[in-house]
Amino acid sequence: MTTNNDQILINQIIEGDTNAFSILVDNYKDLVFTLALRMLKNREEAEEVAQDTFIKTYRSLDRFKGDSKFSTWIYRVAYNTCLDRIKKNKKHLNDVEINEFTAHQVKTMDTALDQIETKEREEAIQRCIKRLPSQDSFLLTLYYFDDLSLDDISQIVGITVNSIKVKLFRCRKKLATILKSELEPEIIEHYERERR
Repeated sequence: MTTNNDQILINQIIEGDTNAFSILVDNYKDLVFTLALRMLKNREEAEEVAQDTFIKTYRSLDRFKGDSKFSTWIYRVAYNTCLDRIKKNKKHLNDVEINEFTAHQVKTMDTALDQIETKEREEAIQRCIKRLPSQDSFLLTLYYFDDLSLDDISQIVGITVNSIKVKLFRCRKKLATILKSELEPEIIEHYERERR
């Protein structure tokens, strides 16, 4: 399942080619850092966890069997490294209070988002995702921004596909609550500017 390029690099690294490891790091550093930042919500800690992830990856490359995509495997290493850091810091993450959002209300929020410029919309979504608990922002990032399949996410997080579906739905409800509070003032302001 691993791409040929990744497998070639992995073989070269195992044979001692440090340049090949630099290439592998370059290929995955942005993904690993983004996921760490989503979970830890702190740039310095995310950078440290990203480094730890690559150190762990380097040390255990010979155990990678290639039966899943390499990206899935490195996501899993990053995820577990983040969980270790959270436990170590004994962080108490504030959960967002959730009003019971119906599927119709979530769809209404999606429609409201369509009325905002694409760049503004993406920035608003990114800001709101940062306000979610770590695990929720991590799952939404994997599914919506990294376009991973439910099967891939299941392998990374270590829970069933059905559980992932349930968690993603709950995450979207939380995100909808945050988006509603964040975006309604922006949309109102946008319409007022249009009328002038």
